Amino acid sequence: MTETKRMRPLLGTFIEIGVFSNNTNVNKIVTETFNIIEQVQTLLSFHNPDSQLTKLNQSGNLGIDLDPISADVLKLALDITKRSHGEFNCTIGGALVNKGILPNHHDKEALLACGNENDVILKGKHARLVRPVIITLDGIAKGYAVDLAIDYLQDQGIESAWVNAGGDMRMYGQITLPVYQRQIDQSIVYLGEFANTAIATSSNEIDYDSRSPGMILDNNELSAKTGVWTINASLTWLADALTKVACINKSPKNRIVELGGTLLLGNST
Repeated sequence: MTETKRMRPLLGTFIEIGVFSNNTNVNKIVTETFNIIEQVQTLLSFHNPDSQLTKLNQSGNLGIDLDPISADVLKLALDITKRSHGEFNCTIGGALVNKGILPNHHDKEALLACGNENDVILKGKHARLVRPVIITLDGIAKGYAVDLAIDYLQDQGIESAWVNAGGDMRMYGQITLPVYQRQIDQSIVYLGEFANTAIATSSNEIDYDSRSPGMILDNNELSAKTGVWTINASLTWLADALTKVACINKSPKNRIVELGGTLLLGNST
């Protein structure tokens, strides 16, 4: 069985795809997989002023019709916001804009720092904002893109594969992958070898550095706690969302299990 491995910059990180297959169309399939991931970026990037997510945030109570991918990611985000009691909160974009962590594509004076799942009405593919909240989906969309990529590779008959999007990763088939967690001080911790599962890692620093990729805030607009959290779950979007819950929750182990994941390593276990 032949191994093929390729990498592209997408979703604000580097996406690496590795496949083990005798499929003669493997290079074409991998290219198409990258195209699927790029479609998620085009639709849901907060940083892109022309993305569908930005247009939704600008649409207010009028709302817009969404692409099926956008509608599905938003539905998942609203559901996990509700089930986690806001510990994962997709409406906290206003606070991140106010702190200069995310770009401002909006009337800054009108922004609510944070809302809840009831501030967004999603009916079918039409979404509208009840209050002027700002939705951010970048992390969960990255995990969702990994899941879409894995689904496509499986549908194309690829026997074994893995996709890694900057720490959001999923693998299937007859392969195992070693997983390491990079600490705030840049040291490395070995977590073990994994197969047929999804894993996500997020880090947070209270002393925000503009060179860092982001910050995890609670509903009071405060950075929750410094640390690194790695979550194991069946789907990558869920694992990514639960890293935020782990950062916010004071005793996250049971909450993570309740929401469908396992905390592999974090600074408050």
